[in-house]
Amino acid sequence: MSATKPQLSFWQIWNVSFGFLGVQIGFALQNGNVSRILSDLGADLSSLSLFWLAAPIMGLIVQPIVGAASDKTWNKMGRRLPFILGGAIVAAMAMALLPNASMVVAFIPPMLFGLFIFAIKDAAFNVTFQPFRSLVSDMVPDKQRNLGYSVQTLLINIGAVVGSILPFFLTNVIGLDNVSNQGEVAPSVIWSFYIGATVLLGSVLWTVFRTKEYPPEQYYAFKNMDAAAVAKEQQAKKTLGERLSGFWQLFKDMPPIMKQLALVQFFSWFALFIMWTYTPAAITQHTWGVAIEWFDPAHISAMGGLPADIAAAKGSAGDWVGILYAAQALFSVIFAIMLTKLANTFGRKVTYALSLVAGGIGYMSFVLFQDPTITHVDLLITQVEVPQGALGLIWSMVGVGMAWAAILAMPYAILAGALPADKTGVYMGIFNFTIAAPQIISGIASGWILSNIFGNEAINIIMLAGGAMFLAALSVVFVKDTDEQEVQA
Repeated sequence: MSATKPQLSFWQIWNVSFGFLGVQIGFALQNGNVSRILSDLGADLSSLSLFWLAAPIMGLIVQPIVGAASDKTWNKMGRRLPFILGGAIVAAMAMALLPNASMVVAFIPPMLFGLFIFAIKDAAFNVTFQPFRSLVSDMVPDKQRNLGYSVQTLLINIGAVVGSILPFFLTNVIGLDNVSNQGEVAPSVIWSFYIGATVLLGSVLWTVFRTKEYPPEQYYAFKNMDAAAVAKEQQAKKTLGERLSGFWQLFKDMPPIMKQLALVQFFSWFALFIMWTYTPAAITQHTWGVAIEWFDPAHISAMGGLPADIAAAKGSAGDWVGILYAAQALFSVIFAIMLTKLANTFGRKVTYALSLVAGGIGYMSFVLFQDPTITHVDLLITQVEVPQGALGLIWSMVGVGMAWAAILAMPYAILAGALPADKTGVYMGIFNFTIAAPQIISGIASGWILSNIFGNEAINIIMLAGGAMFLAALSVVFVKDTDEQEVQA
């Protein structure tokens, strides 16, 4: 048996990651609309970041467990694919339930139900998401690793374009209403989640049926390991204390590159969490000119609800967030196509750092686009009227898109070669701490900062995100990409 993984065709690599298309449609709908949904259900502006904590907490708990479990799972379906499929089924069901939280008002407050379903949905996303990372590492040979993660990034961002633009498309092309009544979610958002759930499940099924994982004997032969010895070690029964001790030992013994990347991850994901939580409020206030008090549930209740013009402005700005995220994803797709070439030419570290700098510039530039002059825009599929500043924000997303492409690909390309073959899944799960922890810190801190320092002026918290992205770029200096140095040598 050959000790080297066979080269894969482009379409084989494509099939391995195709399920990411649907997963990212779900993530894009979440990132663009959960703040909008929770606000519609009664959350105030400064508490939004606390509600968003459900996402990284679920990732922190679920991904290491799933990673460790998938390392030991070998059945007829494969090693990673059972988790990918199971997570996708639960995620699709939760996506269909989330925007309908107001329907259970007789049994439980809709905001609490929405938060509960949000947490379940994000946990299911993580069950699906984490094994996909390990699946690429399992299936793709080292020489195609940059290509493998770049194709994955490409599919992620195609999904992000589709998911981000769905509410806008359903409103401005199909004709569904984008204005929500107090305590309810807009019809365009509800149907976007139905469509996203369907595509999520369909794309994951494509990967499950079009990808055949290597059996244990063949996989461990590629790694020059004894499959029987590994299986014996994995099947050994251990007490909970022994498992926790073993996990802690793994944590302490993690490859140094994981610790070096953790600093970069901290600043970059701190910034991303702020963007997902507060971009809707930032552009609604700063570009659409909606006063801060219309984000206060107590004020809205005292005034008898939102005036028609304020509700329409919030709906229009909420839809435009989808356009901005779609633009970010589109620019990220274009940049992802070039990412492998740039990384091979200039090195992964240089490419990574400059991409993060571009993201910082993108966030900082939000403050420049405040012109309220209403402009008629032809988007080919429809025509809309938006403030002139809203068009300028699309240019901000060029830099954000470049950073996003690099964040999705470069850390994993740097990391993959440094992980032991029999513990790839658990270490990929542990590495998710560097994604979840900064988001948890951001979630705890950003709402307080917004309320107590920035006076609920959400544009200022976006500027803070830009500063964090610059610090992420600076932190790349401390990363020692020994795998790349060996390849160059």
